[in-house]
Amino acid sequence: MISECQNIEIKQSWHDDYLKWICGFANAQGGCIYIGKDDTGHITGLKNANKLMEDLPNKIRDQLGLMPHINLLHEYGKAYLEIIVEPSTVPIPLRGSYYWRSGSVKQELKGNALTEFLLKKIGMTWDRIVEENATLEDIDDVTIELFKKEAVKAGRLSDISDLSTKELLKKLRLLTEKGLTKASLVLFGKDPGEFYPNLFVKIGRFGTSVVDMRFQEVVEGNLFQMLHDVMEQLEKKFLIKPVHFEGLRRIEELEYPVPALREMLLNALVHRNYMGSMTQLKVMDDRLSLWNAGTLPVELTVEKLFSLHESYPRNPLIADICYKAGYIDSWGRGIKKIMDTCKQAGLPEPIFEERSGGVAVELLKLQACEKIVSGGDRDDFGTLSERIRKEFGSEPVKAFEIICKHPEFTAEQIAERLDKTPRTAENYISKLKKAGFIVRRGPKLGGYWEIKD
Repeated sequence: MISECQNIEIKQSWHDDYLKWICGFANAQGGCIYIGKDDTGHITGLKNANKLMEDLPNKIRDQLGLMPHINLLHEYGKAYLEIIVEPSTVPIPLRGSYYWRSGSVKQELKGNALTEFLLKKIGMTWDRIVEENATLEDIDDVTIELFKKEAVKAGRLSDISDLSTKELLKKLRLLTEKGLTKASLVLFGKDPGEFYPNLFVKIGRFGTSVVDMRFQEVVEGNLFQMLHDVMEQLEKKFLIKPVHFEGLRRIEELEYPVPALREMLLNALVHRNYMGSMTQLKVMDDRLSLWNAGTLPVELTVEKLFSLHESYPRNPLIADICYKAGYIDSWGRGIKKIMDTCKQAGLPEPIFEERSGGVAVELLKLQACEKIVSGGDRDDFGTLSERIRKEFGSEPVKAFEIICKHPEFTAEQIAERLDKTPRTAENYISKLKKAGFIVRRGPKLGGYWEIKD
């Protein structure tokens, strides 16, 4: 039985507003619309099927410039239509607006999302566009020399030590006959904020919630400078270094693993939408979260991030330079590195989610959860989180972690923390209860959640 999904839409009757769905399919990965079925996939039939077969091809051609395959089908004595829409190689507008199919939702593209879509459709990306007002005087030679050393050390570029700044930028495809690309300024600019006001990273230190703000810093500069300066700010000002001893040796390590922090920051700076808001880093008493503008590529979902996946860089020029410097690889393994280093440090599994037009990564401290997990083993929490994620996805994992930290919370309070409806939170809780991960002790008010392995 056919049901709605990424590439399928089902309607009981035709309405001209459904041209938006056809537009969305054409601009995305293509799809199929069935007219004459209900949401469960059962055939309801069309009385005017033959008339639609005559009218729709002309209407779709005149309004969208498309010629989809329209098939008249019969089943159980009832007629219905199948409209097959192929993906278009050029942007398709409908009455001046552009639509996109994402998941099972049709959405109108506006603002930065529309700009990025139009660039991609013509084979361009933001970082390849020439910045007409920029000159070589805007390039920082110190950062250029740093890149040369890093690239040689990484073994990914050779014979570049004697190249001038101009020669190197040409070799890296950052300087064209028409001028410097936007990528050149993001990577090596003296003051890239002069060209792109939201390039900076804002770091805030909070208490138990974002309401309790203690202090903040803004880190500016090019990508290489921000990578160094943000890590330095975290180490010296925003994070503590718990002390332990190995024999007589004093060991000080940050409360979160440095490789995970560095990988998170690199992902944010390399893959962010530079037409959007600044990168935001929030350090709280029990967690650290990093958000950057730009949703995941259409080829990826949050769930796919946890498995082997290809790399789909939003800014291929910027990504290529960071690869040549030895900062990233080109195989889409960044998420796995973050998860592995957190696991090695005995921390809970990181949380990844799309929100507010961007991607957020959240690291949690162990002590917020380990006292709740039975047995007291540092690996128990990560193991349970991994099992829940594999079985139900990333959102129920977040609900589970809230329950671990606040076993006294009701479904309504959990929903508030998740920024979801109470019904959605209850759905997550029901799944966790049925699978035996949690059990409710005591009444709705005054009771608590108990974690079970």
